[in-house]
Amino acid sequence: MMIFRKFFLKMVKINNTVLFLSSALLVILSSVLIVLVENETFPTIFDGFWWVMTTVTTVGYGDYYPVTVAGRLIAIGLYVIGIGLIGVVISKIIDALALFRKKRLEGDIMYKDSGHFIIIGWSQKAHFAIKEIIDTNPRAEVIIIDQLKEAPLLEENIHYVKGEASNTDTLEKANIKHAKAVLVFANDKLSNEQVADGQTLLIASSIESIAKEVHTIVEIMDEKHIKNFKHIHVDEFILSNDTISSLAVRSAFRKGVSEIYGQLLKRSVGEDLYHIPMRSHWKIYRDAFQELLGEGATLIADRQDLAINRKLDESIPENAELYAICNDEVYTKIIKGESS
Repeated sequence: MMIFRKFFLKMVKINNTVLFLSSALLVILSSVLIVLVENETFPTIFDGFWWVMTTVTTVGYGDYYPVTVAGRLIAIGLYVIGIGLIGVVISKIIDALALFRKKRLEGDIMYKDSGHFIIIGWSQKAHFAIKEIIDTNPRAEVIIIDQLKEAPLLEENIHYVKGEASNTDTLEKANIKHAKAVLVFANDKLSNEQVADGQTLLIASSIESIAKEVHTIVEIMDEKHIKNFKHIHVDEFILSNDTISSLAVRSAFRKGVSEIYGQLLKRSVGEDLYHIPMRSHWKIYRDAFQELLGEGATLIADRQDLAINRKLDESIPENAELYAICNDEVYTKIIKGESS
């Protein structure tokens, strides 16, 4: 027993590649040998393979078993070596899966895919942002960057990278160069707006240093701090305090207006704002406006320009980005019509 114990302890320490190759070789050779030795009992290689696998995994259905001395000697070899070897392989696989899950939970991963969204700074706002992303595209991949001990949210397509977001190594672990967009949320734990925006500026500078082309959206606590970002490229600024205050005042003057904004801000509720792909036969805004209206959508903007209804007879520029309000069903039909 001591000899076998030492043998299996050594197997555990063997390099994984050698271990897996040895196991595969043992299974293949045993499958071939048992067919050669007992062809009447095991007429095909698959029959031999089936018996070998049920033996080394200790399932033992009993539908196949060797009846000759040579066949039983092969079986004894599998009992002595194969079961232990395959057992070690299975334990290695389980350990690898457990280690992978632990690394994911602790944020010790290197993300290698592209087209993902990066959320920097965990908060309730970040939680809502992820929900909105998944509601918009259930297959979207999202990475959270923070310094929490464990992942605040972990799903098949939601990942966590632990580290300081202003550290380029952390950003590279999130594969920021190939991200679709980065959302930087202000640190809610900091009561001083100047300090919070200063931290955001440091993070934005780090993003700019290694990923200039990635679309970056930054939350700013105080609008006057935007000028401090002039030396770096930020695509969009979100003024959270001003937005909330403005919406509250508008609701105070006109009851129910917040529900209109709410529908436009939440992808999963009612009407929404959608980007509409250009069609080759649209020459002026009226062409697009009337055709979309007939399909159930209302054209309202070209990029930031909301004055479409006052320039219907003007030509649509080549770099136009049209936006319309409609529901998800109408938008799906518009996109399908465009692709067909």
